[in-house]
Amino acid sequence: MSTTQTVERQQVIDRAAALLGADPARAEAEIRVALAAAPKDPRALLIFASARRRLGFAAEALAVLAPLAAAFPKAALTQYELGLCLAATGDATGAAAAFRAATTAHPDLADAWKALGDLLFADGDAAGAQDAFAQHARAAVTDPKLKPAALALYRRDFRTAEALLRQHLATAPATGAALRLLGEVFLRQERYDEAEPVFARAVSVEPDHAGGRFSYASVLFRQQNAARALPIVEGLLAARPDEAAYLNLYAALLSLIGDDDKVIALYEGLLARYPKQAPIWLNYAHALKTVGRQADALSAYRRCIALSPPSGDAWWGLANLKLAVFDAGDVATMTALLAQPGLSPDDKLNLYFALGKAAEDAGDDDRAFETYAQGAALRRVQRPYDADRVTQDRRRAEALFTPSFFAERRDVGDPSPDPIFIVGLPRSGSTLIEQILASHSKVQGTMELPTLGLIARTLDLESRGRGGEGLPDALAGLSSSRFAELGAQYLDEARIYRRGDEPLFIDKMPNNFRHIGLMHLILPRARIIDARRHPMAACFSAFKQHFAQGQGFSYDLADLGRYYADYVALMGHIDQVLPGRVHRVIYEDLVETVETEVRRLLNYCGLDFEPACLRFYENTRAVRTVSSEQVRRPIYRDGLDHWRRFEAHLGPLKDSLGAALETWRGERPAPTG
Repeated sequence: MSTTQTVERQQVIDRAAALLGADPARAEAEIRVALAAAPKDPRALLIFASARRRLGFAAEALAVLAPLAAAFPKAALTQYELGLCLAATGDATGAAAAFRAATTAHPDLADAWKALGDLLFADGDAAGAQDAFAQHARAAVTDPKLKPAALALYRRDFRTAEALLRQHLATAPATGAALRLLGEVFLRQERYDEAEPVFARAVSVEPDHAGGRFSYASVLFRQQNAARALPIVEGLLAARPDEAAYLNLYAALLSLIGDDDKVIALYEGLLARYPKQAPIWLNYAHALKTVGRQADALSAYRRCIALSPPSGDAWWGLANLKLAVFDAGDVATMTALLAQPGLSPDDKLNLYFALGKAAEDAGDDDRAFETYAQGAALRRVQRPYDADRVTQDRRRAEALFTPSFFAERRDVGDPSPDPIFIVGLPRSGSTLIEQILASHSKVQGTMELPTLGLIARTLDLESRGRGGEGLPDALAGLSSSRFAELGAQYLDEARIYRRGDEPLFIDKMPNNFRHIGLMHLILPRARIIDARRHPMAACFSAFKQHFAQGQGFSYDLADLGRYYADYVALMGHIDQVLPGRVHRVIYEDLVETVETEVRRLLNYCGLDFEPACLRFYENTRAVRTVSSEQVRRPIYRDGLDHWRRFEAHLGPLKDSLGAALETWRGERPAPTG
């Protein structure tokens, strides 16, 4: 063959390779010409096989590829294509081996890592899939200047990766790949406040980069900001509607806004494709629990455990059904799992909390407390908590919030009366109050909305960015118009959580009491309800509850006592400077005199009495908190003094509560409406 013919054949091969992705039929036609002249050309054979696979003839392609891969075992692209053909013909084991051969031959072949991750994900190997996807992210970085940072990130050497990326961005601040990598550094360390603006910048630099948009939506989800994340994920799904990662994040976001039917349908669709994926079974179980399908949730948790026995989340999910579901075999299994080396801290602490519930159900209170304490100690290491800062913030609020401060800012916010805020400590009856109110024809129960907290965080960061003290002091410098704008912003961002046409809706984020001054100023006509329970009962109930997120104060008895005392002090101050603004419901009073307390509550909210509010347990609405099962039955007295069974262990809690142990009821001022 002449040199000219050789050049022409190479041109044909190049042309066919360029056509593969967009038009495999034309690529096949072109490559047949090259193969007619050189039937053993390995590159031409590879392109031919790839074209046949893309056209739906994987078995034919495999017949070409198998001998080609055997002849060239270190040819990464050939091994990659072989893996795709084997996967298409149902040989997952052979496909995984081929993908591993491809990545061994060429560690930076990003597509092979992605294909391996997808294969392992479908096979239920969550850890292997996660590592393959991390390798894909590393290999996808093509800029040689960024490869050291990508490698450091893959190795979880976050300090080195951050230093290298900051150095690069100092001279090239609009580098999308560097911004995405830096965002990942922050995201993997749960530094969400820092990750969010970095990903936002990356998306603005390269708006069409799907990975950057997905990461941006992920960090927004981590901050419970569904309103901003949902449009991003919906855009990603428009381009790739079957991408499992997108669908899983979409379901998680829809769960945040309470679109439960769609959430369950999404998980069922994913499980039909990936029945071996334990994490999807776990999320499915959580969704079933939310809508009250308790038996189905139990089965889904059990299925997750069967696929992944060390899944602490699933064991704790079973415990959180608030049923005595554990038998001796379960206890033995969980105990054995805790003795296994290599168990993740998250799985370990969840198992401790689940074992604590099993011991408590069995009446072994000493063992239960010891096990709860072990889980709490692990969680506290993960989530350091600064009790002094909370006390300082409370004192700053008391200094700022004077009668004259509020008088000078009277009615400066949005005049809407729509929100009903329920604040207090977790496990203090807020879900019960929500269920009672949500049984009224004019009130919609939503969930614990992140909206006010996100506004508070923005104000705090703005102030500190200017060298200020942050919240609450930053409120002193806001104009009247800004308060009104923030109130309107809250209502706009909360709209995504509202389903029906009821005029009022509930936001029951307990920790919003820390933003009560902001709440009053931006929404002066909103109702505010303080759900309060005996401090020993509330605090111990929180201590033995492993919360999905937040509540860092709840993993140490002394921290719990201080937090409760700070809460009581701040709310007492608000009673003095804004008398009657807050309506207090004492859980113990509600249990003892239900109708009296319900009528007081409705009167404060400007609502007529409706008998359905006394039959709240008949309400079939979804409930997302750990009290979901309790509010689906009539009020009962059993839990009022449950904490006394553990009183011998609660000395640090009593000591840190101090005077709050006696003054916790506070005053109950007459409501102003």
